[in-house]
Amino acid sequence: MQLTGNLLIGQESVFGSNGSIKAVNASTGAAIEPAFGGATLADLDRACALAWAAFDIYRETAPEARATFLETIAQNILDVGDDLIERCMIESGLPRARLEGERGRTVGQLRMFADVVRNGDFLGVRIDPAQPERKPLPRVDLRLRHIGVGPVAVFGASNFPLAFSVAGGDTASALAAGCPVIVKAHSAHPGTAELVGRAVQKAVKDCGMPEGTFSLLFDSGRDVGQGLVKDNRIKAAGFTGSRGGGTALMKLAAARPEPIPVYAEMSSINPVLLFPSALKNRAEGIAKAFVQSLVLGAGQFCTNPGLVLAVDGPDLDKFIEAASAALAETAAQTMLTPGICKTYQSAVARAAGQADVATAARGVEAKGENQGQSALFVTTAEAFRKSHELQEEIFGASSLVVRCPDLATMRELIESLEGQLTSALHIDEADHADARSFLPALERRTGRILVNGFGTGVEVGHAMVHGGPYPSTADGRSTSVGSLAINRFLRPVSYQDLPDALLPDALKTDNPLGLNRRIDGKLQLAK
Repeated sequence: MQLTGNLLIGQESVFGSNGSIKAVNASTGAAIEPAFGGATLADLDRACALAWAAFDIYRETAPEARATFLETIAQNILDVGDDLIERCMIESGLPRARLEGERGRTVGQLRMFADVVRNGDFLGVRIDPAQPERKPLPRVDLRLRHIGVGPVAVFGASNFPLAFSVAGGDTASALAAGCPVIVKAHSAHPGTAELVGRAVQKAVKDCGMPEGTFSLLFDSGRDVGQGLVKDNRIKAAGFTGSRGGGTALMKLAAARPEPIPVYAEMSSINPVLLFPSALKNRAEGIAKAFVQSLVLGAGQFCTNPGLVLAVDGPDLDKFIEAASAALAETAAQTMLTPGICKTYQSAVARAAGQADVATAARGVEAKGENQGQSALFVTTAEAFRKSHELQEEIFGASSLVVRCPDLATMRELIESLEGQLTSALHIDEADHADARSFLPALERRTGRILVNGFGTGVEVGHAMVHGGPYPSTADGRSTSVGSLAINRFLRPVSYQDLPDALLPDALKTDNPLGLNRRIDGKLQLAK
C-alpha cells in the first residue's frame, strides 16, 4: 500500500506544510521515505473544529451502530495485511511475531469495546422514580446516565506502535465512550500510523459517522502536541511515554482556563519480591523466568521487572548466579529508536558507576546499530535506600537486585517506593503468612499484584488494571487496558423531572435500548 505522508483531517488527506519528518530504520539508523508533513496550527484548528462539530452527533449514535463502527475499524486494520507488519518492523525494529501478536491485541481491543457498547452497562443508568405522595416532601424524578466527555487527544506510544497508538486502547475506549479522537502520531513510526489511520478514516466514512469522529496529525516539533492539550475543544488526553513528557502535558492541561484530565502512563520499575521458601526451593527456575521477562521486547515494556527484593543469603546467591548465567547468553536486541538506545546506554553506565553497585552480568555485546545490551546489577538495601537514582526506571533490559537483611527491610523498601504498575510475589505455601503482611503496602502502591509470575503479558479483559499511583500513571483510579478503560472518557449527567419525550433513549421509561438499569437502587435486568 502506497504511503502518502499526508495528514488525515476528518475525510481530508493533505500534506502538512509545517516542516516534515521521516521514519528511521530502527536496525540501521537510515531515514526511510516518504516524508510526512507536519501539521500547522491551522490544521490543528480544523481537526478540533471537526471533532467538536461531530461530538454531539457521535455521542448519541445507537449502541449497535457504534459497535459496528468499532468492528469495522478492526476488520479494516486486518485488511491492510502484511504491508502493515512489514512497515512496522522497519520502523520499530520489533520482530514479526511480536507485531502480529500486537495487531491481534489491537483488533481484539476494538472488538471487546464493541461488545461493551452493545451491552450498554457502561452507561450506568440509574432511575429514582418520582414519589409525589412522599411525606414530608415529595421526591422528584431523577435519572442518570454517562456521556462521553468530549473530543479526546491521543498520543501514540513509541513501544506499542499498534496496541497503544493510532487505533490502540486509548482510541478504542474513547470512541466506545462516544468521544471523537484526534491522534498525534509518534514520530518513530509515521508510516505505521498512516496505514492504521486510513483504516479508521475509511470506517468513519463507510459507517456514516460524522466526519470529525477521527483525525490523524503529524508533528514536526512540539506545537501540535502542546496545542492539542491546550485547545478548549479537547476534553481529555491519553498518553503513554516518559515521565517528563507526561508531566509536561499534565501541566499544560492544568493551566487551561478549563483544566482537563491527562491519562498518562509514565514510569514503573515493577518490583519482584522473592520470599524465603520460594527462593530456597525454586531459585534457578525463578531466575530463568525472570531473565525471559526482563529481556522481552529489549526490555521496552512498561511492565518489565526492573527491581528484585530478597533476603540476603545462599539462596539469593543461587538466584543471582542462575540469572547471570541466563542473561550472559541473551543477544543484544534492536531498540525502538536511536534516542531510546542512547538513553538506555547512558542509564546503564550511570548505574554501573555508582558506589555500592556491582555488575552481576551483561548480555552478549551489541554487534549492530541501535542495540541494547542487557544488564543485571546488585546492591544493598542501605545503598538502595539512600539513592533515588537507583529507584528510577531504566527503559530497557536492565534490572537491580537488592540484598535485604530481613523481610522487615523488604517491607520498608516497598513502603518507600513510588507508585507502580505491577508488583510480583514469588511464594510457596510456607510464605503465605509473610506475603499477606505485604499486601496492604502493595495495594497502596500498585495497580496489579501477581503471584509466581512477572508483569509482562497484559491480558486485555474485564478485570485487568493497567495503571497505578503516580508516577506509574497520572491518575491511579484509572486503567488504560481492559473494559474499564472506557470510564476515563465518561462523566455522569443527571436529569430531573424531564418529560419522557425529552429524555435520551437510555433513560426512557419503556427502555427502548433494552438496558440493565438500577431502579431505586436495585439492579433491574433487561428482559
